Amino acid sequence: MTAWLGIDLGTQSVRALLVTEDGTVLGSGSAPLGGRREGVRHEQDPGQWWDGVCAAAGAALQGRSRVRVGGLAVCGTSGTVLLTDGAGRPMSPALMYDDARAAEEGKRARAAGLAVQDTWALPKALWLLGTYGPGRITHQPDLIVSLLTGELPPTDSSHALKTGYDLQRDAWPTRVFPENTLPDVVRPGTRLGEVSPTAAEATGIPAGTPVIAGMTDGCAAQIAAGALRPGAWNSVLGTTLVLKGASPTPVRDATGVVYNHRAPDGSWLPGGASSVGAGVLDALFPGADRAALDAQAAAFEPSGVITYPLVAQGERFPFLAPEATSLSLGVPDSDADLWAGLLQGVAFTERLSLDYLDHLGAPLDGPLTFTGGGARSAYWNQLRADVLGREVRVPRETEPALGMAALASFGTGATPTLADAADGMVSTGTVLEPQANRTALFTEAYARLIDELEARGWLPEEVAGHARERL
Repeated sequence: MTAWLGIDLGTQSVRALLVTEDGTVLGSGSAPLGGRREGVRHEQDPGQWWDGVCAAAGAALQGRSRVRVGGLAVCGTSGTVLLTDGAGRPMSPALMYDDARAAEEGKRARAAGLAVQDTWALPKALWLLGTYGPGRITHQPDLIVSLLTGELPPTDSSHALKTGYDLQRDAWPTRVFPENTLPDVVRPGTRLGEVSPTAAEATGIPAGTPVIAGMTDGCAAQIAAGALRPGAWNSVLGTTLVLKGASPTPVRDATGVVYNHRAPDGSWLPGGASSVGAGVLDALFPGADRAALDAQAAAFEPSGVITYPLVAQGERFPFLAPEATSLSLGVPDSDADLWAGLLQGVAFTERLSLDYLDHLGAPLDGPLTFTGGGARSAYWNQLRADVLGREVRVPRETEPALGMAALASFGTGATPTLADAADGMVSTGTVLEPQANRTALFTEAYARLIDELEARGWLPEEVAGHARERL
């Protein structure tokens, strides 16, 4: 039997899945990751990543000596970056995807004509170079691949995107980086090398296993949702809300809130990441019984409070407003009413995101899937489908590590396209149909939220107008 290994370097853990071509998970493993947060800073010790990979991969492969590992791929958090020396050894801590210390470097990059956000890897790489001196700019999976293969690898274009790599010209913005700091770049799905005997002993992954260039965790989740054919979209509801879709051409957005990854076949994967998400539930209701509150929330449709539930200042999608803060219109009658307002507020943000994508001309006529921790709530899933007014699919297995297993299958030539690999491995668990009468219940509240966002100067007038036309 042949299976493929997907490794996901997350914020809180490393996950590994051993998956057959029909989506059967033969083995899984995980290992926790720690981090340091202080104000706008968020760091991790890169050494923890390798320890986590060794533990997670070892657990996934335990007792599977008769299974041939056809290949592996690794995904990491988008925008996480560190410096390494000429031998690939870390010279700095890893600045995580949401580390915002490089605001001045972000301003300089934008002044140089680069459409980047302060939390992207490019400003942070410049900050690292200014703080730690000359070094090699390294993304999260690059370090793991170097330890797996024993060689300094090129990076993949997916992780390189937020470091300023131009996916249309296949070129780095060399004018802002010192010489000899940037890695070579290959497309996801490219063979990078094979697992060395030393790494095999540490991880349990057989020596000689092909190592395939991966993609970011958001793209990995999109693969795991099977949202790879034109017009398909995946909505990932975790701490934040991320929408990623598939398009034959890039989706142009002058504001930069929608950016485009490139698929291995050369097509495009547009998407955006909101700061709204399930994190607000933990912030306002720590340790709450979510199932019980979901059941109570059903009595408040619509809620007495309309929310745009940001946990911290600043929004990046479906509009760019660094000054935006959480807003509430009205006063909730109870905790259950507030809970309902938060769930509905996230659903309204999701609808506004799709309205914005439609405004930009993105294809939206394919299937929509829900993944992420928020998709564990059956009530919230149905609520979101009703607010959106469209059919939704919820896959059985949604982990980014599954997406990397599919990419490894494609990269080793086991399937002709990445979409074919995903079709084989991904299975739908639930199909949700919107209820028209419930969709109508939320129309007025959604319209009021659009009005308020526009009045505060956060939502551009033309975007608000387009959203109203779609009511």
